[in-house]
Amino acid sequence: MRKVGFFAALTGVLFGANFAADAVYPVYSGYQGTNANGQVIMLPTTSGTVMPTNNPNVATPTRITGTLPRVGSNTTRVSSTVAGRQYYQPADFDRLADSGLYVGLSVGYSASISGGMISDYMNEDGGQFVPGAFQEAAFNTDTVIPLQLSVGASINNDLRVDFGYLRYSGLAYPSVVQSADGIGGYVEATVDGGAITSNATMLNLYYNIDSYTGYLAGGMLRPYVGVGVGIALNTIADYVVYDSTFYSEMEPSMAGPGDITGISDVYAYHNGGTSEQLAFMFEGGLTTELDGGIKIDFFVRYTNLGKVRTSGSIVLSQTQWLGDGAGGEYPNPYDSVYHYTNWYESGRLSTVDLGLRLRLQF
Repeated sequence: MRKVGFFAALTGVLFGANFAADAVYPVYSGYQGTNANGQVIMLPTTSGTVMPTNNPNVATPTRITGTLPRVGSNTTRVSSTVAGRQYYQPADFDRLADSGLYVGLSVGYSASISGGMISDYMNEDGGQFVPGAFQEAAFNTDTVIPLQLSVGASINNDLRVDFGYLRYSGLAYPSVVQSADGIGGYVEATVDGGAITSNATMLNLYYNIDSYTGYLAGGMLRPYVGVGVGIALNTIADYVVYDSTFYSEMEPSMAGPGDITGISDVYAYHNGGTSEQLAFMFEGGLTTELDGGIKIDFFVRYTNLGKVRTSGSIVLSQTQWLGDGAGGEYPNPYDSVYHYTNWYESGRLSTVDLGLRLRLQF
């Protein structure tokens, strides 16, 4: 009897303790414990309403619908922001997220072209007799539309890298240059030809900075910055510098038969050339998204393409005037021709481009 009474008493204690626990701490179907502030955490049931299981006096909580405030905004606690950064809900943050491989095609407009050609031989002996841009002459620009093809991948949500092929055309040697007159001054000479193209291959790195700036335009635009470095092949085509000035060498009245009295119609045929140069770029822009995984980058880019340089070969043709021995002069029926080698003309080339890039993600 004692043994039976002991088990009966133990059973009563256990059931009584359980009943008491239910009375003090009612258990709900959505109960998940408490947080650090001691608040009860509940999840909604399949019917959308949290119902108590044991306490009929507990009121049904009100269900709130609508979008939640952005984490880090003024509607949340200050502690949600760290070091001035703003954080976003996954639904907002992932809408413009970069992921996987992509191919891109960009088209732009060169709003500014910097640089021009100058004669590297300007201080050489006899250099003053070769027509050319002894004073730096800015590049002559038509409408320049740089094209870029890129293939890359996202390293993470903030960082992506790609290889880009960039081509510039529509540039030319200046149409008018200031050529040395041989006595310390300059005369105007005209230029024909000298089209310039640049083909650059670069490794580019882009970083999304919305962690610092936040999304723009209500989350439609994501700012980024980029840098790139690579090799540019800069080519300048052949061109002719023509100087129509008449240079007097001697008064005809003092010249003997066949003496040179003057020079005119000076043509300098410059052979073009291709040079391999270090190139780099800086870019800043905004990204938005279209349907089908297509992103659009609106960007401003500074590109330094290095030097444009000729091959150093110049063929000079000029008309010589000869005295007739009677105080007059006449043009030599045969032009005088000179060949200069290793006499280069060069100039640095850089651009500021405004452009748009389409990126298709896979």
